[in-house]
Amino acid sequence: MKPFIIGSSLLSFVTAALWLAPQPATGANPWETHLEMLRPKVPEGFTLVEERPFVVLGDEDPSKVRRRAEQTVRWAVAKLKALYFEEDPTEIIDVWLFGGTRSYEHWAKELFGHTPSSPYGYYSADEHALVMNISTGGGTLIHEIVHPFVHANFPDCPSWFNEGLASLYEQCAELDGRIVGLTNWRLAGLQDAIRSGDVPPFRILTSTTTGEFYDEDPGTNYAQARYLCYYLQERDLLTTFYHRFRKDAAFAPTGYETLMAVLGVKDMALSQDEWEKWVLALEFP
Repeated sequence: MKPFIIGSSLLSFVTAALWLAPQPATGANPWETHLEMLRPKVPEGFTLVEERPFVVLGDEDPSKVRRRAEQTVRWAVAKLKALYFEEDPTEIIDVWLFGGTRSYEHWAKELFGHTPSSPYGYYSADEHALVMNISTGGGTLIHEIVHPFVHANFPDCPSWFNEGLASLYEQCAELDGRIVGLTNWRLAGLQDAIRSGDVPPFRILTSTTTGEFYDEDPGTNYAQARYLCYYLQERDLLTTFYHRFRKDAAFAPTGYETLMAVLGVKDMALSQDEWEKWVLALEFP
């Protein structure tokens, strides 16, 4: 079957705490309360679409905003939940889709009080918001959709797997009714790092703290995590790994032991050698 393909883009995960989403009054319908408090804040010319568990807001043509809500947000949520997530995010999340760089930067500053550090988009857990320059492609949006679902279903998930799973769907397709990650722009840099011997062992990657993953990245963390997830996917092991890792995280918090068990290997160094050879044979585009 011909894949339905979503584009890719560079991403960053940024959390800010400058605008808190409204909380429903006791006994009130949370959706009605949220929408009642949100509507006065929506700028003129924006379209609002309920696509639970999200509210999608955009400054493009209304028909385009509705298509994005249905064909990207609804599609991705349904496919991701089928593989991984039992619970929706507990909070109502606003998805702000800006049709170009100028509007993205202007309204991020106007609505949230800060200039985005990424030109593409980010998820703010504290603001309960996805803020997107949607002109960079739907892959940005799908990447960021993964994060609130991981937060709701696997709150102890380490950053390497959170970002690896989200990054996998920066470039994705529907194949036989399932969402699948495809090769993307991160491949070339990872292949260069493999050839120069600069990719850390899996034990190091999986042991990184949140600060180490983001702030001490040797330049390979995102790509290595993504293509480890891709490797598992291509062996039909990724969904198994996610559910087993989530179940065993209390006593195996890094996922390293679970990874060895799911791959069925005793020597991870040999397994990484095999993975590196496999990655070097991949192509994009």
